[in-house]
Amino acid sequence: MNKRDTLLNLAHIPELKRRIFYLFLGLAIYRFAVHIPTPGINGEAFLSLFQKAGGTLFGFLDIFSGGALRRFSICALGVMPYISASIILQLMTVVFPQIKEYYKEGPEGRRKIAYYTRYLTVLICLIQGFGIAVGLEGMTSPTGVPIVNEPGWLFRFTTMITLTAGTLFLVWLGEQMTEHGIGNGISMIIFAGIVAGIFPAISNTFKFVQTGEFSLFSLFFILILLLAILAFTCFMELAQRRIPIHYAKRQVGRQIIGGQTTYLPLKVNTSGVIPPIFASSVLMFPATLASFVPIVYFQMVSNFLRPGAWLYEFLFAVLIIFFCYFYTAVVFNPKEVADNLKKWGGFIPGIRPGKATEEFLDRVLMRITLIGALYLAFICILPSFLIYQFNLPFYFGGTSLLIVVGVAMDIMGHIEAHLLTKQYESFIKHSKIKIK
Repeated sequence: MNKRDTLLNLAHIPELKRRIFYLFLGLAIYRFAVHIPTPGINGEAFLSLFQKAGGTLFGFLDIFSGGALRRFSICALGVMPYISASIILQLMTVVFPQIKEYYKEGPEGRRKIAYYTRYLTVLICLIQGFGIAVGLEGMTSPTGVPIVNEPGWLFRFTTMITLTAGTLFLVWLGEQMTEHGIGNGISMIIFAGIVAGIFPAISNTFKFVQTGEFSLFSLFFILILLLAILAFTCFMELAQRRIPIHYAKRQVGRQIIGGQTTYLPLKVNTSGVIPPIFASSVLMFPATLASFVPIVYFQMVSNFLRPGAWLYEFLFAVLIIFFCYFYTAVVFNPKEVADNLKKWGGFIPGIRPGKATEEFLDRVLMRITLIGALYLAFICILPSFLIYQFNLPFYFGGTSLLIVVGVAMDIMGHIEAHLLTKQYESFIKHSKIKIK
């Protein structure tokens, strides 16, 4: 089924239309909530301060909040605390085997994981809300206007509750979008937040072209380059190493099972978008700390670790490669896979089951992870090179690009799955009519 047929058949499936309606309704509610301000904040003063600190962690988080942080709305924290809680629980599987068992228990285990994730999200929100409230009380805009109208414990408590409620509302909204819409609702909220910044960037770009600050030839060249990067990203996100798996025939009672050949898909980018997020957070922390603590040492470190500096880009690439290997080791266990294959009578042709299979999988995984890590480092460093070498009038980050591409491909996959299911049901229906 080609993409044209996919789009044309959307109007013929009521359930799919209903799910798409719920998806857009949820996104509309999210964009409305982004503009609801947090009580006790001078919005204009905070915006001017935020623009001055745009290269710090706040600017990075504002991309994923869809501009809610720069407005300091009730959704200023976005869904990042929930994402952080999910990642923390995944990393804790290395230390606490009981949590790892929950992931294997099916629906019941997933409910327990969701339960713990929500409570950890609340804790993270309360801590971040308190830290932000205390930090803002002593800050002023570049013109000297206080950010907080009435500092004190009432403001701190109100900010903590408001930001926590905003994040939990987005998590609930994302779960409703997952259940009644298409794809993962949390991912769609992040996707919508990133895409919301594209239209102002396009408008600013055309203004720069009209005023002559950015040439039309340069714009055409950059657009061709961006399309090439987008195509390359789609290719790498789909790239995988397929390891053939053969299951030996065996008899269970009177039934003979096995004797089939399948494959084990190992994605080149197993870790997804997690390494760039971790690496960016680590490197932007000194700049964020320098904006709160006016110490000369912190200011010097912040200048060396600003985006575009050679030291920042080098450390960024090194951290991405490190987190790629680290997170891949957490989510994929060659020993466990080898044991499961041996248990169910599966084996890799030419490789003995057990220890030899584990070593083979580990060797293949390390090689393709290196390719995936270099790919992520390239995609995340290239935007900075374009911005600071060609003076682009807009910003596009590698992390944002990875999220947009991943979510868009996931949505198309869900739509095609619904269409294939509908075609299968129609085929079965017509077959029964012919049989009668």
